[in-house]
Amino acid sequence: MKKLILFLIFIVSLNMLAQDRPKLVVGIVVDQMKMEYLYRFSDDFSDNGFKRIMGSGYTFHNTHFNFMPTYTAPGHASVYTGTTPSTHGIMGNDWFNRTLGKEMYCTDDVSVKTIGDGTAEEGAMSPKNLQSTTITDELRMATNFKGKVIGMSIKDRGAILPAGHFANSALWFSKTGSFISSTFYGEKLPDWVTEFNNEKRYMSYITKGWDLLKPKEIYNESLADKNPYEGKLHKSVESVFPYNLKHIYDKSNAGVLRTTPFGNDLLAELAIRAIEKEALGKDEITDFLAVSFSSTDYIGHVFGPHSMELQDTYLRLDQTLATLLTYLDKTVGKDNYLLFLTADHAGAVNASYLRDNKYNVKNVNSKDVVAGLKKFSTDTFGTDLVLDYSNFNLYFNKETIKAKGLELSKVKQSFKEYLMKQEEVKRVYTEEEILASTGNDYFLNFISKGYDPSQNGDMVILEKAGYMEYGITGTTHGTPNSYDTHVPLLFYGWNVKKGATHAKKYITQITPTVAQLIKIPFPNGTEAEVLEELFDKK
Repeated sequence: MKKLILFLIFIVSLNMLAQDRPKLVVGIVVDQMKMEYLYRFSDDFSDNGFKRIMGSGYTFHNTHFNFMPTYTAPGHASVYTGTTPSTHGIMGNDWFNRTLGKEMYCTDDVSVKTIGDGTAEEGAMSPKNLQSTTITDELRMATNFKGKVIGMSIKDRGAILPAGHFANSALWFSKTGSFISSTFYGEKLPDWVTEFNNEKRYMSYITKGWDLLKPKEIYNESLADKNPYEGKLHKSVESVFPYNLKHIYDKSNAGVLRTTPFGNDLLAELAIRAIEKEALGKDEITDFLAVSFSSTDYIGHVFGPHSMELQDTYLRLDQTLATLLTYLDKTVGKDNYLLFLTADHAGAVNASYLRDNKYNVKNVNSKDVVAGLKKFSTDTFGTDLVLDYSNFNLYFNKETIKAKGLELSKVKQSFKEYLMKQEEVKRVYTEEEILASTGNDYFLNFISKGYDPSQNGDMVILEKAGYMEYGITGTTHGTPNSYDTHVPLLFYGWNVKKGATHAKKYITQITPTVAQLIKIPFPNGTEAEVLEELFDKK
């Protein structure tokens, strides 16, 4: 009897030890998701997707990005490093690099090659430009590289940056219809990925086409199916349901799937296949699956936040999440995985829509901004001193300034005075003002956290709220305004109590919180501020 009791105590102890960490962490980023979508579409969601996560997990209703620019690459990098671009070095999706003197893309790497059925350009990618470690890097090191890390997305940057420097795999979608990778991760794709690609599962979505998931009258939270604020899925079709995806595919390629809800569905199928074939969450060493749903962003950019297309995408994503949760329950175990869901940025309301409803704002054409800057420079200094303007950053040609015998400080002051006269401009900050930031200026604080003097411009322009440097249809993002910074943050599963808070939080708190929950080191760039609510077990 004593031996039996000792044996039972041993088994219970092992179980308690096993529960010291989850078997699997699932990080989900929904590209361009605004927190308000969880409210606006709530009545049309099922009970098993978003509502299940919010109802049984912990909801942070007031979570924001704390830097500018709010773009996909710096957003993903910040979520997974727990710091901002000024530290992790990913300044945008692409940007003009002051030191290099040329444009660069966030994950470009000419030293690696494509693996899988993709073009040479699509696969020449790696995390080499990411200057901080990620939570996934720290997990790999903390487990002596035994814990597996896999990142996946429709976008390359959505897979590569969350997966970090030491991932087993990072997988992204090619316009050929296959998921590809680069030689940074190995000489060939995992066999199960090749098998998945050979099944050409994307074609079933293309053939079926895209119609509304539910009856049209359900979509009363959106504008009419055909409205002037929507762009086109393809130049050959009108922006109305149903969409003949086979017609578009025949005129283009499988890339059309990106701008439909089915990009999310295909990615979820790949995630489920990864869990199965890589045996994620099957032993006592914690694994990490980073999934970024990109189609929400493509659709938001084209159709805007008040389109039926966007609403339909979220209703379908709700069902996709329900399927994924059910699969995790079955294979990993309901209490054995820790899941968080957030976004890499939110998005603006279409400026034309706002103007038509009597809000005095407008769309700003970047080409017009550049033309105006160059004309001012020529009129004032007799030559073009503008080296580049992008991502709200203005770069000067220092060699020309020196050759002309001009003082850089006076050049900056002249441009600042010109810019402050422009209708859309709220403020203009010089490099010196940004680097001297004390944190007391609300907007300057955003800019300084997104600024690296070795990469960014000589001046940064802040546009007024509601103005949108984009086309007249769809939407974009990038500013420090709440419509671009306010994103969902949901925690669910292992050791997460049910609850909610409306206290203001920042996305840079996600990674240090996960690190503390699963008892591994912090990523090396984080300020290590955690979400204390998740540690209060009362």
